[in-house]
Amino acid sequence: MSYTINHMFNDAKFEDIDARTRKALADHGFGVLTEIDVKATMKKKLDVEMRAYRILGACNPKMAHQAIGIEPRVGAMLPCNVILREIEDGVEVSAVDPVASMQAIENNELTAVARQVRDLLAKAVASI
Repeated sequence: MSYTINHMFNDAKFEDIDARTRKALADHGFGVLTEIDVKATMKKKLDVEMRAYRILGACNPKMAHQAIGIEPRVGAMLPCNVILREIEDGVEVSAVDPVASMQAIENNELTAVARQVRDLLAKAVASI
């Protein structure tokens, strides 16, 4: 099973795809709660250069509330990470597949919520 939902953008600018990704997430009910600039962090902490790489912590509040109500410790696996990474010929966006990440928790009700979140994330990624 794949653990991410992916979309490639050839000959695209990183910041353009970032803006489009944020809009697509918002259009599908997700907010960006956290943001990690991995490139800047690696430069600061290790003094290494790398291509642009950003992690967005996306959350759909309604779905998160529902999941926490079913399984209170599921917050350890939230939010849903979406990465943007610069590649040789463009930008790749990859969102975590919540169904894959929730396999560690044996709870059918939670799996059903994860499927709904996966569907929303897949639609968001496809609409970028």
